[in-house]
Amino acid sequence: MNTNKKIYFASDFHLGVPNFEKSLVREKLIVKWLDEIKQDAQEIYLMGDVFDFWFEYKYTAPKGYIRLLGKIAEIVDSGVPVTLFTGNHDMWMFDYLSKELGVTIHRKPITKEYNGKKFFLGHGDGLGPGDKGYKFIKKIFANKFCQWLFARIHPNLGMGIGNFWSQKSRLSNGSEDEKFNGEENEWLVVYAKEVLQKEYFDYFIFGHRHLPLNIKLSENSRYVNLGEWVHYNSYAVFDGTNLELNYYK
Repeated sequence: MNTNKKIYFASDFHLGVPNFEKSLVREKLIVKWLDEIKQDAQEIYLMGDVFDFWFEYKYTAPKGYIRLLGKIAEIVDSGVPVTLFTGNHDMWMFDYLSKELGVTIHRKPITKEYNGKKFFLGHGDGLGPGDKGYKFIKKIFANKFCQWLFARIHPNLGMGIGNFWSQKSRLSNGSEDEKFNGEENEWLVVYAKEVLQKEYFDYFIFGHRHLPLNIKLSENSRYVNLGEWVHYNSYAVFDGTNLELNYYK
């Protein structure tokens, strides 16, 4: 890593919910945060569910989010790499954002190493034990033929269906009340410990859970969940030596 540079991680912006007005306020806050961190960022990771619903047709992409997309393009053009992970809400990113913004898109967890520290990075959906219902649905949503079938629906109807699903989410209607129920009940903690038995990582960083968490897995290994930006405005930053979970106010 370059001296005085940092690596930033954020997840679950869920832009689009609960309505246009509140989403726009949140988008402007995220853009303000990005504008500040670009000064000392070596890399930026946006780790899934940036949008509460996203589907790219061959010649049509969702309207909106122009401030965020423009800021990301500006940051990439300045020489700072930005990596996007697909989440369970925006897994239908294809090539539009990579071509237009110059970002790198990942659909599965990846591993990285910085200053001798090993990172295991992913959105987190479908990992660990349990949640068999979602894992089955994810296979359908990720199926190329099913995606092709959905793309045959006119964008007005297709986006309408997607936005209707989006408005039914717990984040959208305010019914989500995430609580920490112990490590043994945190599927991503269980998953990280299983991986740790096979290969060592200093940091496991995920989104998806919607609850900011920083949990010690072993003497030198930690699990960090990035939380979300509807309630917490939480993110992680690695300065080359230490990783911290912070909150943007």
